[in-house]
Amino acid sequence: MSNLDKQPLPYEKLQSNLKIIRSRLNRPLTLSEKILYSHIDDPKNQDVVRGESYLKLRPDRVAMQDATAQMAMLQFISSGLPKVAVPSTIHCDHLIEAQKGGDQDLNRAKDVNKEVYNFLSTAGAKYGVGFWKPGSGIIHQIILENYGFPGVLLIGTDSHTPNGGGLGGLCIGVGGADAVDVMADLPWELKCPKVIGVKLTGQMSGWTSPKDVILKVAGILTVKGGTGAIIEYFGPGVDAISCTGMGTICNMGAEIGATTSVFPYNMRMEQYLNATSRKAIAEAANKNKELLQPDPECKYDEVIEIDLSTLEPHVNGPFTPDLAHPISKLKEAAKKNSWPTEVKVGLIGSCTNSSYEDMTRSVSIIKQALAHGLKSKSIFTVTPGSEQIRATIERDGLNKIFNEFGAVVLANACGPCIGQWDRQDIKKGDKNTIVSSYNRNFTGRNDANPQTHAFVTSPDLVTALAISGDLGFNPLTDELTGKDGKKFKLQPPVGQDLPKAGFDPGEDTFQKPPEDGSNVKVDVDPKSSRLQLLEPFDKWDGKDLEDMQVLIKIKGKCTTDHISAAGPWLKYRGHLDNISNNMFIGAINSENDTANKIQNKITKEWGSVPDTARAYKKAGIKWVAVGDENYGEGSSREHAALEPRHLGGRAIIVKSFARIHAKISKRLDFPTPEGPINATNSPRLKT
Repeated sequence: MSNLDKQPLPYEKLQSNLKIIRSRLNRPLTLSEKILYSHIDDPKNQDVVRGESYLKLRPDRVAMQDATAQMAMLQFISSGLPKVAVPSTIHCDHLIEAQKGGDQDLNRAKDVNKEVYNFLSTAGAKYGVGFWKPGSGIIHQIILENYGFPGVLLIGTDSHTPNGGGLGGLCIGVGGADAVDVMADLPWELKCPKVIGVKLTGQMSGWTSPKDVILKVAGILTVKGGTGAIIEYFGPGVDAISCTGMGTICNMGAEIGATTSVFPYNMRMEQYLNATSRKAIAEAANKNKELLQPDPECKYDEVIEIDLSTLEPHVNGPFTPDLAHPISKLKEAAKKNSWPTEVKVGLIGSCTNSSYEDMTRSVSIIKQALAHGLKSKSIFTVTPGSEQIRATIERDGLNKIFNEFGAVVLANACGPCIGQWDRQDIKKGDKNTIVSSYNRNFTGRNDANPQTHAFVTSPDLVTALAISGDLGFNPLTDELTGKDGKKFKLQPPVGQDLPKAGFDPGEDTFQKPPEDGSNVKVDVDPKSSRLQLLEPFDKWDGKDLEDMQVLIKIKGKCTTDHISAAGPWLKYRGHLDNISNNMFIGAINSENDTANKIQNKITKEWGSVPDTARAYKKAGIKWVAVGDENYGEGSSREHAALEPRHLGGRAIIVKSFARIHAKISKRLDFPTPEGPINATNSPRLKT
C-alpha cells in the first residue's frame, strides 16, 4: 500500500468481498458503495441499506495529526495492547504557530512543543506507528503523496481527511476514539451513507479552478446538506481536473457535512501515482478498474449537475463557508452588507490548496504584476503543504518570485488555517477582511478576532485580490494600474499539475517504527501541564436523567471552535483537565448575547462557562447544555465531546448533531438519538 511500510495492496480481498455483496444486492453500485462495501467485516451477513444500516468495516489505514494523536495515543496506551493492528501514522502539523516565517517558526515550535513531540515519537516507536516529524507537512498532503491509493478506506483524526478522495479512495474524518478502535483491531462502525452524485460536464478555463467546484456545491448544499452522505463526482468533466485538484474538491467537502467525497480512478490519478514513485500501485489499480469506477447504471440519492465550461469563479464567506458569491456579485454583496473592502491579508496554501499546480498558477499571476512594477498591496503568506512541495518550489524558483512579490513563506504546517497565527497587523476587535485559499472561515477561526471577515476562494483569486487590495476587484473584467501609470488587465493563470523535473523530496523527516518497540519507554510526567494519563469516567447507571441544571443555552451556530477553541489551546490537547478550561468559551449565551458569561443558578453569580461547570460538578449538580442545529459542525475535535463529560455534563440537547461529533459523543455514555450507549466493558473504553 505504501513505499514506507510495505503492506500488500488489498485488491484481491476487496474484489472477493465485493463479489459477495453484489450477489446479495443484485443491482448496479456507485463507486462509493464498491469501496465501502468491499471493506465490510462480514459481507455475508451485514445488513446493507443506505441511510439505515450500521456497517462494521475494516479500514486499511489510520492517520492522526499531532493535536488529536495525543488523546488517541493516550487511549491506546490505556488499552494495554502491545502494537497497532493496522498501518498507522502520526503527523506533526498542528502545533506550529505562524509568526515570522518557515525556519524560525519551525525551530520555535520544536522547542515549545518538545515534550509533546517526544511523547508522540516514543509512543509511535513503542506501538508501531510511523512518525512524521514537525516540518514534514500537513497530514492530508502527506497522505496524498505517500499513503492514499485508489480504493483505500482510510480513517484520519482530522475532518479534512476526505482530501484523499482525490486519489480515488474513501478517506473519512473521525474522532480519536474511532482511530483507537481500528488500531486495536476492532471493526469500525459507520452508518451506511447515502450517495449524492455530482455530475461534471464541460471543461474549466480562464480563472475557473477546481476550488470553484466545491465552493459552488457548498452554496447549493449548505454546511449540513451533505450530512449522512458521500459526495461522489462523475461525468465527462472529471478528466479535466488534476489529481490534486480533485483532492481540493474532496478536502472541502467536509464543509458541507459529508461523510467523505470521492472521484473515480482515471488517467490523472495514474499520472500522479507515477510522479510520486508509486508506479506499481498505478499498475495494480489499472488491473482493478472495475472496483474503482461506478457501474454505468448506478443510482444516486440525489444528483447535482455542474457545467465546468460556464462555472464562474467563486468567493465564499464571511463567517461561513457556504455563503457563496460568484466573483461578479461579490462587490455588490460587500456593499450591501457593509463588509470591509480593503483586503488586509491574502493567504494561499494549507491542506486544501498547496499543490504544485496551485503554486504555479499563483506565480503566473504574480509575474504579470511584477512585470508592471506591482507587488502585493496586502500582507501575503504562502503555506507549502509538504516538505516535498516546499523543496520543489524552492528548486524551481517559485519561492524567489514569491519573495519578490513581498510574500512570507510559512512552515509546512496548518498555521493560520487552524488559528495558529500570531497576527500583528491589527488589534483584536478591529473590523477587517482577509481572503484565503483555506477551507474554513468560521468566526475567529484564523486569528481569534470575531471582527475578521474571512473569505475562502482559489489561490488564483487570493493572489489577484492581494494585488489590488480590494475585495470588490474582479480580475475577469477590471483593470489595474501599473507603476508607469498605464492600465493593464491580468491574464488568466496558467499552471502545471506536475513538475517537469519531478518532485524534490527535500529533507527526510519520516521516523519508521522499529520492528520491536517493546523496550521503548514512553514518559508522561504527572506534573506536566500538557500531557495527562486518562482516568475512567463515572459509569452511567442506566436510569433516566432527571432534575438537571441547564448550564448554557447556546444561541446560533455552535461549531467545535465554539465548544473547544483551537489556536493557543492546541497545546493542551493531551491534557483533558487543562483543555477543559476552554469549554464553550466561544459559544453565545442566549440569556445575554455574550460569549463566556453565564449565571451560576445556585449562587446567582456571573462567571465563565468552565468555572461555572466546575462549580456545579464540585457541588454534585448534574448539568446539560442546549443548542440549535448541526451542533458540533467543524473539525473532528473529540475534546469538544470529552470536555462536557469531564466537567460533569450529562446531556447535550440540540435539534441535530454534525456527523463526527455525534459519533464521538456516542462513545462517552451520553444518551443519543440511537439510544443510550454503554460500552464500559469495551477493551478500549476502560479509558
